[in-house]
Amino acid sequence: MSDDPVQDVLDDAEERMEDAVNFLRSEFNSIRVGRATPAMLENVKVEYYGSQVPLNQVASITAPQADLLLVQPFDRNAIGDIERGIMTADLGLNPNNDGEKIRIPVPPLSEERRKELAKKARERSEDAKISIRNIRRDIKDQLKSTVEEHNLSEDVMYGAEEDLQEITDTYTEKADQLLENKKQAIMKV
Repeated sequence: MSDDPVQDVLDDAEERMEDAVNFLRSEFNSIRVGRATPAMLENVKVEYYGSQVPLNQVASITAPQADLLLVQPFDRNAIGDIERGIMTADLGLNPNNDGEKIRIPVPPLSEERRKELAKKARERSEDAKISIRNIRRDIKDQLKSTVEEHNLSEDVMYGAEEDLQEITDTYTEKADQLLENKKQAIMKV
């Protein structure tokens, strides 16, 4: 910890907001744009022996072609569970199970599906911005208690709130920029 408790609180805010933007980035990776990528199945959860686990922990995922994903289960008994997990993930994909592997053809995106994906991206971006605003609210409360605890002046509090707002604006803009880039990638034919 540094000698400045207010700066420590602001650094914590920046770290937490960075995490929110990084999470948004990973969410966007699972929204497909054109070609098949293993990242499309990143957020798929599979019921495996009574617990929900990420798909990449029970199978290997590859993209041998631009329009095909191949899921190879580590345990052949889990193939039905994996197929169900992919279906319930609502990705607009139809897995084909041949008993050993799951082939997932990735159809080209229709205009309607592109708009749907852009809307989903917008929702995820809004969730990230809500998270950022919640972090700001929590940090504001921490700042108040830190200022009272260390008997600091109100000017310190106002300056810290201004800094916090600048940090919040920066990360909100990053989320907006990520959304704009993703929408352009989705809508590009």
